[in-house]
Amino acid sequence: MPEKFSFLREIITSFLILAGSFILSKVLHIFLTRYLKRIAQKTKTDVDDVLLQIFTKPLYIFILLLGLYFGLVSLSFLKGISQILTEIFKVIFILLSAYVLAKIVSFLTIRWLKVEKKFEKTPRIIGVFLSFIIYLIAFLIILDTLGIKITPLLTTLGIGGLAIGLALQSTLSDFFAGLHLISDRPVRTGDFIELEGGISGFVEDIGWRSTRIRTLPNTIIVVPNSKIAQSIITNLSAPEEEMSVVIQCGVSYTSDLEKVEKVTIDVAKEIQKKVEGAVKDFEPFVRYHTFGDSNINFSIILRVKKPIYKWIVVHEFIKVLKKRYDEEGIEISWPVRKVYLEKGK
Repeated sequence: MPEKFSFLREIITSFLILAGSFILSKVLHIFLTRYLKRIAQKTKTDVDDVLLQIFTKPLYIFILLLGLYFGLVSLSFLKGISQILTEIFKVIFILLSAYVLAKIVSFLTIRWLKVEKKFEKTPRIIGVFLSFIIYLIAFLIILDTLGIKITPLLTTLGIGGLAIGLALQSTLSDFFAGLHLISDRPVRTGDFIELEGGISGFVEDIGWRSTRIRTLPNTIIVVPNSKIAQSIITNLSAPEEEMSVVIQCGVSYTSDLEKVEKVTIDVAKEIQKKVEGAVKDFEPFVRYHTFGDSNINFSIILRVKKPIYKWIVVHEFIKVLKKRYDEEGIEISWPVRKVYLEKGK
């Protein structure tokens, strides 16, 4: 009888532990999904909402498994396999922890890089890569927990990684250059940029190996990330898309410079108000700067809303300015050379 009573008591204790863990997990789940979720929704950021969602289910499962573990090890007739149960629980705990950590890292990677939804491919690849590293570390920890020596495996992985690194040197260079471009953000998707060598256009996508640039003729140029990282970049969309446009011109030395300045500014104001893409309230101005070979040279400064508009604004300005100069009798001289011949003695 005492043995039967002891056995029954163990069964009841195990059942109470399981029931207690179930109740605790339910209460905690309700607290997280109802009360804590409401608090998180009131904050300005949604980071806490997502992190709460990531933690909720694994925590619920962990408490249930913890109750199951203590419920089973409390049974005396299972003492022979208690060590096995402990190892199994450790493995499950490591896998759950790796799962939660990988989810958090993947989410924070996309959030940290702050890209538009249609350009999330590269951050997701980075998230997958980091998740793979986390699961690999978890796998090695599990092997070590189970008493399997991982030193030979680490040596093999090191040698294999070195061989792969040498074989994929250029690819890895482009990959890490892509990480640099995405994290440091000298350019962003949608920016209009100019590179050394005359390449210019809108950044369509920063991939894991290359960057796609859409030119004004609507063609795609694929540039390796390492080339962009080493290139001098002119970002015409930063710090804002509105930009000044400088047009060079020159008039003959016989011109009335006061009149030239007045006529040029009148034309520039007309263009600023009428042409699409020009900043209508901007006051254009003229600056003389050089005594040239045939002309007195100067700059006209206009302003456009976006880099894409500068070509049409310059186009219209030159047409109207030439017409007005002709009407006002203002001459733009072509290069002239005077040749003096010395009479023979």
